[in-house]
Amino acid sequence: MNIQTAALTLGLLVAPLGLANACDAPVAPPTPDGDSATLDEMVAAQGEVKAFQAANAEYLTCVDEKMVAEKAAIDEGDDGAQERYALAAADYNAAVSREEQVAADFNTAIRAYKAANPN
Repeated sequence: MNIQTAALTLGLLVAPLGLANACDAPVAPPTPDGDSATLDEMVAAQGEVKAFQAANAEYLTCVDEKMVAEKAAIDEGDDGAQERYALAAADYNAAVSREEQVAADFNTAIRAYKAANPN
């Protein structure tokens, strides 16, 4: 086996490990128009928001684990770990902000729905 073949084989074996550590941010659900939505649409949207929140909690756990690993790498002297840690921290903060915005938008839609449907 020559050097190129060995390097390719090693790369193919290690690549899935990097992919296993990838964290996939969930997509935020659309916000219903509370002024015109039906009760069924509001209930469905609530389910989508709850599913998003659950998926986001998993994502935050994944990113937090990456941050712990990068912090350990920083302590071990890995030169690139500080940048990876900062990127992971920014991803974490963005995900928290995105979840807060989804909740705020849905609460606004609920208030609009209740105002349009006072019964």
